[in-house]
Amino acid sequence: MFGMGLPELLVILFMGVIIGVFIVLPFWKIFSKAGFSGWWSLSQFVPILNVIALFYLAFAEWPIHREFRRLEG
Repeated sequence: MFGMGLPELLVILFMGVIIGVFIVLPFWKIFSKAGFSGWWSLSQFVPILNVIALFYLAFAEWPIHREFRRLEG
C-alpha cells in the first residue's frame, strides 16, 4: 500500500514545527510589546481561543498604556 514511512513522518513533523514557530513568534512579540504575557501567543493553536485572544488584544486596555498614563500623571 501507500503508507507513510518514518522519513515522511519526520518531514511532516519538521514542517509542523516550522509553521508553528512562524505562527507563534510574531504573536509572542505583539503580546509582549502590548504588555501582556508572551505565553498568550500559544492560544493561536486553539481554534476558538485564538479568535477570543485576538479580540481581547484588540479591545482590552493594554498594560503598557496603563503604565504610560501612570508615569504621565
